[in-house]
Amino acid sequence: MQVFNVQGMTCGHCVKAVINAIQGADPAARVEVDLPAGQARVDSALSAQRIVELIAEEGYQAQAR
Repeated sequence: MQVFNVQGMTCGHCVKAVINAIQGADPAARVEVDLPAGQARVDSALSAQRIVELIAEEGYQAQAR
């Protein structure tokens, strides 16, 4: 399980955008987003760098913890 700090998420739509971006690249990925904490926990075969890139493509800044 990888943990990412994600900046810029403010609502449920933001959460869905992040989840859909990651699962679009890895349909088997398990993604849990904690909106108040600004964190995403991802269980995926994707590299941390690729996950950061996918989140950035949705307009949010992310970094692996």
